[in-house]
Amino acid sequence: MTILVADDESDIRNLLKISLEENLYTVVTAENGKQALDILQTQTIHLAILDVMMPVLDGFNLLRKIREKSTIPVIFLTARNDDMDKVLGLGLGADDYLSKPFSITELLARVGAQLRRNNEYLSPKEVNASIITYGDLTIDKEKCYAIKSGNPIELGAKEYKLLLHFVENPERIFTKRQLYHAVWEEEFYFDDNTVMVHISRIRKLIEDDPQNPKYLKTIRGIGYKLHYTGEKT
Repeated sequence: MTILVADDESDIRNLLKISLEENLYTVVTAENGKQALDILQTQTIHLAILDVMMPVLDGFNLLRKIREKSTIPVIFLTARNDDMDKVLGLGLGADDYLSKPFSITELLARVGAQLRRNNEYLSPKEVNASIITYGDLTIDKEKCYAIKSGNPIELGAKEYKLLLHFVENPERIFTKRQLYHAVWEEEFYFDDNTVMVHISRIRKLIEDDPQNPKYLKTIRGIGYKLHYTGEKT
């Protein structure tokens, strides 16, 4: 597995490179967002660890460009202990977030978890069940992409998995806790704000009017369900 580490602090880049390579990962590094983007466009990267505050191209704008073409797991690093940074990063499609200073042991655990989860949902399913259609939405589970009315939907890894969970269980109501446990697979932790941010992002991509959704319905006081109320185009 090849991991990209992008951080303008050389000490952090070197520490992460040494630690990850000791755990048998291949590591490439970049000192700014532009270098990182060049690497992503020319090499196969399986996971990216990005500093938020980088010169030339910051982590948030780099993530926007990544999510235009890729669903690889992205872990953000930041020196700022600001919940709004976390909400923004998750809303843009980040999969995890660590504040500096951080524990190398914890980072390694999160890297391993993200790679395992990504490999699980990217694994080919049975061919006869690989394509699911609901309303104007189609998900190809084998190729791991979603389309609406024939147009590709640019989803992050967690957004894809969340939408897939809904499409595989249409009309079923899920609480935020159930969705978090199903997609993030954290047995003893729960963050309802993370779920809401991802639901909002999905709605912006699949709904004609996110304020009047035809797919993802909010069930007040309970959670959400996928219930199509429009006409196929």
